[in-house]
Amino acid sequence: MGKVGVTAAVVGGAAVCAAVGLLVRNQIMSSGQCARADAILKEFKDKCGTPCSKLQQVADAMTVEMHAGLASEGGSKLKMLISYVDNLPSGAEEGLYYALDLGGTNFRVMRVQLGGSESGVLDRDFTEASIPENLMVGTSQELFDYIAAELAKFVAQEGDRFNLPPGRKRELGFTFSFPVMQTSIASGTLVRWTKGFSIDDAVGKDVVAELSRAMERQGVEMHVSALVNDTVGTLAGGRYTNKDVAVAVIMGTGTNAAYVERSQAIPKWHGPQPDSGEMVVNMEWGNFRSSHLPLTEYDQALDAESLNPGEQIFEKVTSGMYLGEIVRRVLCRMAEESLLFGDTVPPKLKIPFTLRTPDMSAMHHDTSYDLKVVGNKLKDILEISNTSLKARKIVVEVCNIVATRGARLAAAGILGILKKLGRDASRDGETPRTVIAMDGGLYEHYTTYRQCLETTLKDILDGEVSKHVVCEHFNDGSGTGAALLAASHSAYVT
Repeated sequence: MGKVGVTAAVVGGAAVCAAVGLLVRNQIMSSGQCARADAILKEFKDKCGTPCSKLQQVADAMTVEMHAGLASEGGSKLKMLISYVDNLPSGAEEGLYYALDLGGTNFRVMRVQLGGSESGVLDRDFTEASIPENLMVGTSQELFDYIAAELAKFVAQEGDRFNLPPGRKRELGFTFSFPVMQTSIASGTLVRWTKGFSIDDAVGKDVVAELSRAMERQGVEMHVSALVNDTVGTLAGGRYTNKDVAVAVIMGTGTNAAYVERSQAIPKWHGPQPDSGEMVVNMEWGNFRSSHLPLTEYDQALDAESLNPGEQIFEKVTSGMYLGEIVRRVLCRMAEESLLFGDTVPPKLKIPFTLRTPDMSAMHHDTSYDLKVVGNKLKDILEISNTSLKARKIVVEVCNIVATRGARLAAAGILGILKKLGRDASRDGETPRTVIAMDGGLYEHYTTYRQCLETTLKDILDGEVSKHVVCEHFNDGSGTGAALLAASHSAYVT
């Protein structure tokens, strides 16, 4: 072999050795990176743990806070707001009524035709629109004018199909799913915003008056007969079709619960005792917090950077607005410390709320052998290409940890309400049937979350009682319920 050949062979051999050495080093790094990712995952899972003993503690803490919130204003993180609904729909309501359901980033306008006890709901139609992000942090007038304009479009499309008697205005039930201090069935001042809204000039104002002025500006002739929270509306809609409904829970962008309380069990109620002896209470349970909640550094950072730090802690670990963001924060740390997605942290992964809960749900539900849905979501949303199967499995597990914790804590919250009502155990040998009216996009569409919540509730209830407690989905319950409450509180019904 000539010198040139020998030199080439030496150079070639050196290159091969270098390549093999680099491959070995990469394999070693890859192994170390995997170990770090696994360590972060294990630590996160441990901190999110929700054994049944802890869930019982959360439930007991919820019950204690309920008592405190009913005793006095400001006595608890739970507002326990009096709804002024002391009679839920009977089923005998008749006529044409409307509902406006502002529950979060979307709102819905609905028309309901009621046929009385013989026919029930004869017809229902609705339209849905999104709230532009700039209006979520704008002014009160801008927000309500936008909503009233959409309401005007909906009414204009009716033509001559729905005619009211002469001199009679259309009547509206207004579902407003934010903390409101009600002063009557059709008036209430905004306590604070949640779910990403922050419109300072609306706080402390009567939201019915704000909507009514906006409807006047838009030329909509409509009277607001009832102001209700989404959970109160869901409770009304559920009770209309099932007399065993005692509690309503919304699991959507945000979360809340309402239930039927004995009026004499509300020390802060100073009005006349209602004939029914009952009052619907809007808990505003998203603001619940307890030392028993399994919070992590990711939750604490999310809270500190939110529009309402220190508030809505329960909502921030259980609801649709935040679950995807928690997943993003965990993955971002893994990308920084274990190079989970390559040598650099993907820029999109650093942007808050880039990963939405519906996308998290899609990845969590991926059953393909190569987790193709996970790979596609990472590529399309976070611009992370060529992810390994190991990385995809880690993503799914993070989704599972976050969803499981949220669903199990929601179940504990429901148990807390049942304890307050005395429906967590048999009494005098009898066990009443209790139906929990459920609604919200998270509950409806995130199948694994819903199943985990329902299974957990049965697990933490006494065996016999668990057979008599049922979660039922009432789709559009809050909107239909608002229309039903507008009917039962109509200005034209004596």
